[in-house]
Amino acid sequence: MLFILIHILLLLPAGIMTDLASDRDALLSLRSAVGGRTLLWTTTEQTPCNWSGVKCDSAVNRVTALHLPGVSLVGELPVGIFGNLTELRTLSLRFNALSGSIPVDLASCTGLRNLYLQGNRFTGSFPDIFFSSLRDLVRLNIAGNNLTGEISTGFNNFTRLKTLYLENNQFSGSLPDLQNPNLEQFNVSFNNLNGSVPKSLKTKPRESFIGNSLCGSPLDELCVNSVNVPPAVSVDLNRNRKKKNGLSGGAIAGIVVGSVLGLVVILILVFILCRKRSAKKTSSIDIGGGTKHNDAEVLGEKPLTGSGSNGFSVAAAAAAAMATTTAAGGNTGGGDVGGNKKLVFFRNSTAVFDLEDLLRASAEVLGKGTFGTAYKAVLEAGIMVAVKRLKDVTVLEPEFREKIEFVGAMDHENLVPLRAYYYSREEKLLVYDYMPMGSLSALLHGNKGGGRTPLNWEMRSAIALGAARGIEYLHSYGDNVSHGNIKSSNILLTKSLGARVSDFGLTHLVGLPSTPNRVAGYRAPEVTDPRRVSQKADVYSFGVLLLELLTGKAPTHALLNEEGVDLPRWVQSTVKEEWTSEVFDLELLRYQNLEEEMVQLLQLAIDCAAQYPDNRPTMSEVTSRIEELRRSSLLRVDDHDSNRVQDLGPDLSM
Repeated sequence: MLFILIHILLLLPAGIMTDLASDRDALLSLRSAVGGRTLLWTTTEQTPCNWSGVKCDSAVNRVTALHLPGVSLVGELPVGIFGNLTELRTLSLRFNALSGSIPVDLASCTGLRNLYLQGNRFTGSFPDIFFSSLRDLVRLNIAGNNLTGEISTGFNNFTRLKTLYLENNQFSGSLPDLQNPNLEQFNVSFNNLNGSVPKSLKTKPRESFIGNSLCGSPLDELCVNSVNVPPAVSVDLNRNRKKKNGLSGGAIAGIVVGSVLGLVVILILVFILCRKRSAKKTSSIDIGGGTKHNDAEVLGEKPLTGSGSNGFSVAAAAAAAMATTTAAGGNTGGGDVGGNKKLVFFRNSTAVFDLEDLLRASAEVLGKGTFGTAYKAVLEAGIMVAVKRLKDVTVLEPEFREKIEFVGAMDHENLVPLRAYYYSREEKLLVYDYMPMGSLSALLHGNKGGGRTPLNWEMRSAIALGAARGIEYLHSYGDNVSHGNIKSSNILLTKSLGARVSDFGLTHLVGLPSTPNRVAGYRAPEVTDPRRVSQKADVYSFGVLLLELLTGKAPTHALLNEEGVDLPRWVQSTVKEEWTSEVFDLELLRYQNLEEEMVQLLQLAIDCAAQYPDNRPTMSEVTSRIEELRRSSLLRVDDHDSNRVQDLGPDLSM
């Protein structure tokens, strides 16, 4: 008996190693099947636990997590790989180019808690076998694929499920009554579903169901079978149909057609008269001509294309100015001695033009921001400016004039200069320099195609330093001066990609935004009134901006991460689990010799986005730390280039 016990103890370690060796073989099979530019797993290592994206649990000596998001995996996942990775708790293959069916041998991973397959090209149906084997699932995200079939009632078997994202697929049929008691995050939008929303899901947001043929609360569409028409109504309709009216059907049709044609003729005449009257006053064009674009970046965004009107024409602005002048009967705000409204220029302006020049300018809509709509205006002299039409201005003209002149006096190379303003009762316009390269937001998230210019470390760190210097300058005006609306769409770029901070000084001029969640991803947790933002709250917003620069992820992206937390919390949790490399944008992973500086900037961003204001640095400290790490990175690049020349020496002498 003792001999048998000793024999078992001697064999036990070999058995455990065999399990880990099996995991290693399975991962190598995965690499062979789908590839990917970041799967640099060395076959010389006997343990896979040190490989990038692989996490092991020493208690069971097995692979328990596989994180491979956005690493360009291409192809189909063969059946048989996950049958050997039976201790997996988390599998993240999101945002790759995987195709084919979801491998059914995932059912062998009975302890799986988190399954993230969104943003791939999977086809077929969701395997039914999962409903009986993966009962411990907490987070399931298979959005953004090409999955088909009906949504099964088997999802009710996932009693621990908190997240279920099925949007942007090809699921069809009716939506089942899902009774998952812990379900917090749910989305089936943009599928081919029909029928009514089940009672158990009516409390979910409307956005969770749009893009289908669904009806019932919380959607606006009423279900037809829920509207009961009283029988008496149909009887009355039949009775009225039988009644003989004084006019025949043909006569009624003739009257209707004649009335419509007459109305059209009248409208055409009115339109022609209005055009002639406008032509006599000014030869201006419609500044508002262009497509509306909600949440677009302002002042520097690339022009939008399309047609339509946003309700702001030059002729209307001119008429409003004349009406205001007549009503005022004197010189107020931007008026001259004769009482005529005009543009008011600041002393730092190099180009001066009048209101009529601006109204005659050709213009394109740039976008719609928190404080109003912005336009690119090209004057006859070839001068290009950005014009912001403010909305919801809550202060009277004397206070407006005082505050806007304070903004116009600010002069720094990392601020977008305010050149002039115009004030009337109906219109409040601000004239800025036009930034040709658009916003940082557009540069980071706009073009993801093949023509995209990668943002390297030098560009990103330079943009971070420029923005920090601009905000530091604003804060130097006093403790009560802050920006209040720092975000990537308010960091505009020159032709050389120099950073310029925009929209400063406007939070005290306008009312509360109609959509306050627009800046929620950047807003410090202690801010309750967006008009009252401290300098430490600015630092928090700048920290989120740094994280956006480093990760390439927008802080309000719906699929930012699987846990449903904000960008700072996601980065902190990822770094805490020692997956620091996973947070960086793929375009930065090539700069391995600068990893130390990248981690330093990441730590600075985390410090800025600290939960409590007292734990955040000042903008002066932030600027100094960015300057120091940029000096360090430049020295490291110089050393690298110098060593490379030395290494090439013998070859060059041959």
